[in-house]
Amino acid sequence: MVVRKKVIRVCRECHRVVEGGSCVICGTANLSEDWAGYVVIIDPEHSDIAKKMNITLPGRYALKVR
Repeated sequence: MVVRKKVIRVCRECHRVVEGGSCVICGTANLSEDWAGYVVIIDPEHSDIAKKMNITLPGRYALKVR
């Protein structure tokens, strides 16, 4: 049995962790598999990290994208 590792991609524009071929937020296909750090934003209005990263929607985001 061959087990395939799921490849996680991140949008280079908004840093959103995405599944599929394009970003659900900004619609771009400019995705990267080379990223570091992981943050889950639940309440962007009250999150200091979300404000520093200019995040307005809840979701999973990468801290650094190359």
